[in-house]
Amino acid sequence: MQLTERQREYWRRNLRLTAVLLAIWFVATFVVAYYARELDGYTFLGFPLPFYMGAQGALVIYVLVIWFYARRMNALDKEYDVHEGDD
Repeated sequence: MQLTERQREYWRRNLRLTAVLLAIWFVATFVVAYYARELDGYTFLGFPLPFYMGAQGALVIYVLVIWFYARRMNALDKEYDVHEGDD
């Protein structure tokens, strides 16, 4: 099956969005934990940054990543006329 240029562009934009959001997820999950000792001097809401990220911050970031992905993909689907439903 041959893909049209429009389908390739849609797929490239989808992959770019996914790559950026996965990079954010990676930083929130692994980089903060890996550099926890070095980041211990920074505080957020009165808590050491690594503790806050482990306890709550990463979860907030995950929810924001999911929300942004869903919202952006709905807009992208409508732009390329591959959306579902009439909403």
